[in-house]
Amino acid sequence: MERYIVGITGASGSAYALALIDALLARGARVHAVLTGMGEQVLRYECGLGFDEWARGRENLQTEDDRDLFSPIASGSFPVSGMAVAPCSVSTLGRIAAGVADDLLARAADVSLAQRRPLVLMIRETPLSAVHLQNMLTLCRAGAVILPACPGFYHRPQTVGELTGFMAGKVLDCLGLKNECYPHWKGVRE
Repeated sequence: MERYIVGITGASGSAYALALIDALLARGARVHAVLTGMGEQVLRYECGLGFDEWARGRENLQTEDDRDLFSPIASGSFPVSGMAVAPCSVSTLGRIAAGVADDLLARAADVSLAQRRPLVLMIRETPLSAVHLQNMLTLCRAGAVILPACPGFYHRPQTVGELTGFMAGKVLDCLGLKNECYPHWKGVRE
């Protein structure tokens, strides 16, 4: 069974994480979710319920404590197929870029880079400063995929769910997984 880590920070866009987790679970993957303190608070504010409430009944989903550096996902010897941080705050981005692994989310991202495993960072910030851009460049050079939360509109979305599904699909694409989260572009024929 494939195993993935999904980190959720305090950046706006918690619905992206929920769509991503559902897409991974639908593929039969096991998901380890780790939320920062602000990630939990923002998710509750934006989505109207806590992560534990949302996660109830979802098999193959395990919530990890962000303070628990003894968690299996803190170790490079624990097999995972990839990690995504969605949404990724610029604060978390900066800590990962600097190698500051003082909580489980940053440690798991650091391990992903060290083990050369796929790491997708869905940045959810605008505008971007030179510091943000430098941190993105640093992480891109280290092997991470920088995926700004910029949904496309060529599939003519009608709902917020279609927008979050589009971004979940983009993360799956970056993890090397086929997906049906959005219609893939086939060109325009007149």
